[in-house]
Amino acid sequence: MADWDDVRRLALALPGTSEVVSRGTASWRVKDRGFVWERPLRKTDLEALGDKAPQGPIVAARVADLGVRQALIAGDPAVYFTIPHFDGFPAVLALLDRIDVTELGELIVEAWLDRAPKRLAAEYRDQSP
Repeated sequence: MADWDDVRRLALALPGTSEVVSRGTASWRVKDRGFVWERPLRKTDLEALGDKAPQGPIVAARVADLGVRQALIAGDPAVYFTIPHFDGFPAVLALLDRIDVTELGELIVEAWLDRAPKRLAAEYRDQSP
């Protein structure tokens, strides 16, 4: 399963990416646009989720739209979920200790492609196998 070192390595391997740590949590940005970040559950999240609140490290990632988020959650609810705070916001939460590194890499690349400037994303796509 994945860990924060995997997130860091995968995110920073993408062009134009930087890491920012604020208030003890890390986020990764492409040209100052966040695409992946640490997202521990807050008190209001825990209250909203109740007994279904997952334990462990949580990574948040931007997705293209709410349909993509719903597809990820429906496809693997043991890994992906959302919280009321993200209602209407195109991002998904994933349990880092339940996602494998390959799937994490795909999630990070898709998040990066969604947030990267069009030219940079096109260059990346042209160079990728």
